Amino acid sequence: MQEAARTGCILQRRGTNNGRTGLADDPNASTTIKSWDNYWQNPGNQSAHSGGGTPHPTVQNFWGQFFGKARASSGQPRLADIASGGGAVAAAARTAFGPSGVSLTCVDVSRAAIEALERRFPEVSGVVADARDIPLPTASFDIVCSQFGIEYAGPDAVTEALRLVAPGGRLALLIHHRGGGIFLQCAASLDAVRQLENSGFIDKTAAMFTAGFRMIEDNNRKAYESAAGDLMPAIRSMEAMMRQHGRQVADGAILKLYTDVRTMSSRLLNYDEQEVAAWLEGMRGELKAYEGRMASMCDAALDANAFTRLCGDIEAAGFTLERREAVVTAGSGTPLAWALIAAAQPASSSATAAG
Repeated sequence: MQEAARTGCILQRRGTNNGRTGLADDPNASTTIKSWDNYWQNPGNQSAHSGGGTPHPTVQNFWGQFFGKARASSGQPRLADIASGGGAVAAAARTAFGPSGVSLTCVDVSRAAIEALERRFPEVSGVVADARDIPLPTASFDIVCSQFGIEYAGPDAVTEALRLVAPGGRLALLIHHRGGGIFLQCAASLDAVRQLENSGFIDKTAAMFTAGFRMIEDNNRKAYESAAGDLMPAIRSMEAMMRQHGRQVADGAILKLYTDVRTMSSRLLNYDEQEVAAWLEGMRGELKAYEGRMASMCDAALDANAFTRLCGDIEAAGFTLERREAVVTAGSGTPLAWALIAAAQPASSSATAAG
């Protein structure tokens, strides 16, 4: 296996390893990868559920306790953060250990995410790779962790994470909980975007704007009024969907689209036809990409049975589970994530078992 890059360098893994196809080589996943890559290119994307951005207090407490205990029992740990995203775990580790108190490697399939992390934390070694096929040496990290990321790549990614843990090291994971608060938010957003798509809102809005610009030219209102009438059921559907899921569903994108279309239709003389058409197509693309991200989040989430099976697989690999439970949001009783901490056998125990 190829060794990690020096600080400031990015490794790109290509091809396959041990017969496993890399996520980047899977044609069914390429659209979602591109969507996340575009997402991480925008520093304004700060959703806690994405793995970066402003951390939830419950998530902060988890990492604060875990890294605090690790700091008390080790010197300068070698830490690998898999599916790093916006760097929430990296930030928590730097807070706990100090920038020079931890050797930090961040792995993500998104080049944009890794480049942003290396700009933010110059001491980080960045690796662009599928979580199922990471070009780093076996047993080379004292801590391997992931927050809302490793589950996207499936069970093989957990196997790969276990491979990286050194004797006596720890694996720490926060995993999307199917039925938890983040999952329900993502599911509502996914449903809302799909309802919008099924209503034909963007196509009908485009037809209305086209008819409106023609009306400005020839003063014939008949075609415009017909197109506006065709749009009304989609508008009513959008209003009902926002009543169902809340006006801020889909991170407020649907409310913004609704408001912008109403504003533009009332002031059409102030807009350029080609710019309006390009804006609508841009919104279509953004919403489709958002739909893909929400779908990937929902698909990645584990129910109780799947989490139990994952814990069993980790134990079967020779690790001791130190924590395996749902993390609950304080005061609400609503699960937020699955928390898992597993310890590898110390070097002496490993040698004894091998003998």
